[in-house]
Amino acid sequence: MKEENEVLLLKGNEAIARAAIRCGCDGYFGYPITPQSEVLETLAELKPWETTGMVVLQAESEVASINMLYGGGGSGKRVMTSSSSPGVALMQEGISYMAGAEVPGLIVNVQRGGPGLGTIQPSQSDYNQATRGGGNGDYNVIVLAPASVQEMADFVDLAFELAFRYRNPAMILSDGVIGQMMEKVVLPPFKPRRTEEEIAKECPWAANGHGLKTRGPQVITSLELEPSKMEAKNLHLQHKYQEIRDKEVRYECQNLEDADYAIVAFGSAARISQKAMESARKQGLKVGLFRPITLWPFPEKQISELSKKVKGILVVEINAGQMIFDVRCAVEGRTPVEHYGRLGGIVPDPDEIIEALRKLQ
Repeated sequence: MKEENEVLLLKGNEAIARAAIRCGCDGYFGYPITPQSEVLETLAELKPWETTGMVVLQAESEVASINMLYGGGGSGKRVMTSSSSPGVALMQEGISYMAGAEVPGLIVNVQRGGPGLGTIQPSQSDYNQATRGGGNGDYNVIVLAPASVQEMADFVDLAFELAFRYRNPAMILSDGVIGQMMEKVVLPPFKPRRTEEEIAKECPWAANGHGLKTRGPQVITSLELEPSKMEAKNLHLQHKYQEIRDKEVRYECQNLEDADYAIVAFGSAARISQKAMESARKQGLKVGLFRPITLWPFPEKQISELSKKVKGILVVEINAGQMIFDVRCAVEGRTPVEHYGRLGGIVPDPDEIIEALRKLQ
């Protein structure tokens, strides 16, 4: 076990795996796919089943992985999976079931370009899938967007905390840049796995068989055949989602106090946009950066306030334009909102972003 506060040089995927062990994760179920295979490979190398008792299992498919997550989360365990875009697409039915049954769990998506098999290069084209609930029904998944290897590690514990606080699936929406890049990182403090007694206290709803003599059987399901009861269930979920919107919005601002123009970007696009912002300021263009950390709940109120202060907003994404619709909805026409992105796994260059800012002028 690494010492507390030890600085390591890790890939983002490796940081996810190591943080999972340190954050009391009970089980990982996944399937290899580029560019996130190092998550499973690192766990296999570290063998946490010999130290913490954490289960690490390569399932036969992504569909199997998400249903194992459903079962593990339904018993109150801290369980997670990871995949990349086509694999997460296969998981959507299971994620919808987990949301409907209020089962917590962590899904990590290290995005690659699409549609279809697309490319193994980085992309951010799963934004709509992640923030709209890519499966059937009215539901939302809590979505965290890391912009560094350090945040890849930090967001594991945060995602588990939010998933269990609200009994809802949580997703870390990364991409091939953050997953594959290497940076210095300090891993989170070691947190032991919870005992069965602690799980019973924290998760009185869990179907784990340990309370049969005192409380009777638990039933965890998303199915309700009586329309009035199903409507009540949906209204309960919508109330919960509103509570999450009210309490869990996270974002970061840079140089917006005197900015004439703002860049809105998340994940690796925000890293590149930060460099563009710094260069633009040296050229006399007052630019600031707004980085959503929670993509759902989206910081719409904060972007609405920002739009009252700037002359224009440039949304930078590594896709054809997805988050821009949430930005435009928040702005409500108060200031021009334009998009700049690259496709096919090509990552934007800071100079390209500066040129797009000048066109916005």
